[in-house]
Amino acid sequence: MPRRPPRKPDPRLDLSAHLLPLVALPDPFDPASVFPTDAPVELEVGSGKGLFLSSAAAAAPERNFLGIEIAPGYARMIAGRLANAGLVNARIIQGDAGFLVGSLLPDACLAGMHVYFPDPWWKARHRKRRVLSEPFLLQAGRTLAPGSVLHVWTDVEEYFLEAMAAARATGLFGEPRVEEPTAPAHDLDYRTHFERRTRLAGMPVWRAALERSSVPSPVPRVTSSPQARTSGPPARPPATDSEPADRAAPPPASDSGP
Repeated sequence: MPRRPPRKPDPRLDLSAHLLPLVALPDPFDPASVFPTDAPVELEVGSGKGLFLSSAAAAAPERNFLGIEIAPGYARMIAGRLANAGLVNARIIQGDAGFLVGSLLPDACLAGMHVYFPDPWWKARHRKRRVLSEPFLLQAGRTLAPGSVLHVWTDVEEYFLEAMAAARATGLFGEPRVEEPTAPAHDLDYRTHFERRTRLAGMPVWRAALERSSVPSPVPRVTSSPQARTSGPPARPPATDSEPADRAAPPPASDSGP
C-alpha cells in the first residue's frame, strides 16, 4: 500500500517555535539553544508521525527532546502536534539526520539518542543508505555525552544484528542491554506508531540500549558544504515510525529491476 499523506496541522497554529528547517540552523548548532529552559537534550532520528517525541516530552518535562524528520509534510504534522499540546520542551527539525549529526552538532552535546524502526533499505545496492552504519554511529558517539544512552529498535533482525556489530566496531559503546517491552496502558501507549502496528500484528521487535563509554571519539565533526544540508538520501525518505510499503518482508533474492 502507498504511504499515506501526513495530516496537515491546523492552519491557525503558529509552528514557528516548534518547526526548525535544517537549512536555517547555525554551524555549529547547539541543540540547547532552541529551548527556553536549560535541560539535557535527547535527539530522535527519524520522528515519523511524532508519537515518541510528543509522548516523551509530556512525560519528562525536565528534559528537552529534539527530533529530526526528512519528510517536510511529516515534520509539519509533528510541529502541529507539539504546538497543539503546548510542549515547550520539544522541537522538530526538517532535514537530513546524517548532516545534522555529522556536521552541525558539537561534541558531547546530547544526553541521549533514539532511533526507532529505521528504513531497512532491503536491496543490496541501497544498503549504504541505512542510517545505523558505522560512520553514522561514530558521529553519534561523538555527539553523545559519556553515560548517555543510544536506543535502537527495529522489526528487522538482520538490520539489528548489523547495527549492533557496527556499534561494537566504533569502540564507543558498552555491550547492548535488552530493552523489554511494557504492556500498553492505552491504545497509543507505544514508543511509535510503527511499534504499535508491529506489536498488534504479533510481529517481533528487537530492542537495545547502548551506553556511551568514556572513550574519546576518534572522529571530528565533518565540514560540509551548505548544499549538503538539502541533499539527503535519494528516493523515498528513511523516516522511522512511518508506513513504507516494503517493510514487512525482504525483497526476492534477485536485486534486478527498476
